[in-house]
Amino acid sequence: MKKQFVIALLLSLSLLGGCAVNAQKGVLDSSGESMLKLRQIQTRYFDTSDKKKTVEAVIATLQDLGFVLDKASLELGSVTATKLAGYRLRMTVNVIPRGAEQMTVRASAQYNIVPVEDPTPYQHFFDALAKSLFLQAHTEE
Repeated sequence: MKKQFVIALLLSLSLLGGCAVNAQKGVLDSSGESMLKLRQIQTRYFDTSDKKKTVEAVIATLQDLGFVLDKASLELGSVTATKLAGYRLRMTVNVIPRGAEQMTVRASAQYNIVPVEDPTPYQHFFDALAKSLFLQAHTEE
């Protein structure tokens, strides 16, 4: 009886291990073309050399859109925020210098734990961010 229990336990563990490997393999097997399209949806370039002001604008934009700030690092140029309104939408935004006169802003959203591939939430975010950066640039002059 102990022998049967041990065999059943080993089979269960091997099946679970196989599922985990297959799930991870599925995530890593995304086609290059679909990943490129998603990256294009998630990325915008802004004509500014001020990383600090861009990160501040990202934070303000996320808050204006109803997100609650989880983490922010000016040094890393990274902001993570969550929106809870009957669902859980989490967005991480990275700000990276692109040459001397531009900033790359890349947003990555997850609905619950599933990556968001629909371009609409990204368009809303980037439209609001562009307005925020425009206003920021013109109110300081």
